[in-house]
Amino acid sequence: MPQKIKPTSRQKSIFFLHVVVYIVVTAIIWYLYKAEGDRTHKWVYPWQAWITAAWGLGIIGHACSLFTFYEDKGLEEYHHQMNQ
Repeated sequence: MPQKIKPTSRQKSIFFLHVVVYIVVTAIIWYLYKAEGDRTHKWVYPWQAWITAAWGLGIIGHACSLFTFYEDKGLEEYHHQMNQ
């Protein structure tokens, strides 16, 4: 059974920095969206929803790559075969 690779503290800190920046920037763009709607008193296209969703998927992918990574038992054998 392959062993789970534990993330280093640096990898975790970079991930949590990514999450904090995501939260701050998302809050700012949603605030700007609301301010634009309040200023014009009309419906405004929710452009920030695309940014929030895409970046959210990036955060999910980053979390998956960080916390669900397993060692590849056949990697050394593959490198050995490639070097022959």
